[in-house]
Amino acid sequence: MFVRSKKSGTYEYLQIVENQRIDGQVRQRVIATLGRLDVLQASGKIDALLSSCARFAEKVSVLDSHKRGQLPPAETIKMGPPKVFGRLWEQLGIQKIVKELLGDRKYEFDVERALFLTVLHRLMVSGSDRSAEQWCRGYAIEGIDAIELHHLYRAMAWLGEPLPSNQQTGATPFAPRCIKDRIEESLFAQRRDLFSGLDLVFFDTTSIYFEGQGGETIGQYGHSKDHRPDLKQMVVGAVLDRRGRPICCELWPGNTADAKSLIPIVDRLRARFGIGRICIVADRGMISKQTIAELQQTVRDVRYILGVRMRLVKEIREGVLSDPSPFESVYGPKQTRKDPSPLEVKEVKVQSRRYIVCRNADQARKDVADRQAIVKSLREQLKRGDKTLVGNKGYRKYLKTPSHRQHFKIDEDKVGEEEKYDGIWVFQTDLDLSSKEVALRYKELWQVESIFRTIKSILANRPIFHKCDETIRGHVFCSFLALILMKELQTRLFERGWNVQWERLKEDLDNLEEITVRATGKAFVIRSETRGDAGKAIQATGVALGPVIRPLNEP
Repeated sequence: MFVRSKKSGTYEYLQIVENQRIDGQVRQRVIATLGRLDVLQASGKIDALLSSCARFAEKVSVLDSHKRGQLPPAETIKMGPPKVFGRLWEQLGIQKIVKELLGDRKYEFDVERALFLTVLHRLMVSGSDRSAEQWCRGYAIEGIDAIELHHLYRAMAWLGEPLPSNQQTGATPFAPRCIKDRIEESLFAQRRDLFSGLDLVFFDTTSIYFEGQGGETIGQYGHSKDHRPDLKQMVVGAVLDRRGRPICCELWPGNTADAKSLIPIVDRLRARFGIGRICIVADRGMISKQTIAELQQTVRDVRYILGVRMRLVKEIREGVLSDPSPFESVYGPKQTRKDPSPLEVKEVKVQSRRYIVCRNADQARKDVADRQAIVKSLREQLKRGDKTLVGNKGYRKYLKTPSHRQHFKIDEDKVGEEEKYDGIWVFQTDLDLSSKEVALRYKELWQVESIFRTIKSILANRPIFHKCDETIRGHVFCSFLALILMKELQTRLFERGWNVQWERLKEDLDNLEEITVRATGKAFVIRSETRGDAGKAIQATGVALGPVIRPLNEP
């Protein structure tokens, strides 16, 4: 690429030209015409123009040499994740809130930067915080040069630090009010308009076990959902609004039953966020009859939509599911391909209890196909006398052993009984809405179930080695902040019509790099191309990437 003058008629023009080899011959292609040479000379700008062209040509030459593999990189650093999630960190106000809460407290390190590093690591890597210090060296994260591992632990301890005694109103029996509570409340205040009328609150829990003692009070032996009764654990609850946006996370000792935790959580939600009417949407196993009675007290006036365990409750098996009344179709907004719409709905009352039965045709067909496949496999295995399948719970429920025989056989009655559950789920409610309206409310729970699975994956960040309650609370809350950033990005992408896979998105962001090369005695920074879903995330967050190539130390 070079600059030349070209005469055309009575005038001479200045052009940017590049050589191209076509069919074995070198041909010149005009990239741009800069203007008449005499006009440029008269303006006095030709020297500056030529100097600019020279710098541009130099950059193009460097970029071309890099693409040809002639310039080995002196340094490569990832920029995609810090750019995108750093922008969300600022836009959601997390950075500002943290700095305001820190006030004039003095640390020898930047607490806000340490927290962002921890949260970013949780988003990108599943594993212990111990790897974060080394991991971050490959990323262009501003302000972390002096951050060490013990700084991350101290920043987490600050999050879990109890507030002064005069700010403990609304504390649960399980945990005091902490710095992290203030952050949740500030974030909620910024989007309070989402709560209006009948507020739906989705609630679910998971357990996290410890490799060590599990703090002074939080780590306790209890029913382990991770099948690790040998280790101390804690229980973590997450509360979401109807859009699936995280409101807060709560944690309590590992020996606390789910059913006992809900009432304190409800009271705490009211005290912290000033929420008026609440409708709790949760799995039936989390709420006992006693809890339901307490929720219905006048002082609380909390409504509920509770999924029931159809196969375990006789009233459901023999009464509700046998009701002959017809179903009605319910059409709601279809937001994703997996969204179960339309629904077939009917209401069944047993004494004073109100049940809503839902059926989804697509799910029913899947249930039939899955059961047929299992039974077919069982028949083939049993022909060979293979009894190893008995250990598989999904298979075992279709087997029986006659008292006069030693071998197994298909339980045909059980196979037939399972047909009445195809595509069916049932929930109990005390809402004064129509069955169709209640079904649509519960359908929202179906839509956020994937979010809960993500919550459990992100919140259950293991192993946990922390010894102090404060650091443990901070550890969990960093995962919760990661969840907030993740959900916000997914929402923005969805609103633009982009349904992207999370893992692929992270991979594409990770591939966005800045590469330092040296040529002509100078150092240049080259930005890699945006590929895949990374460009969508950049657009959704309004990130400015800057030029493809720039001299080092140039902004």
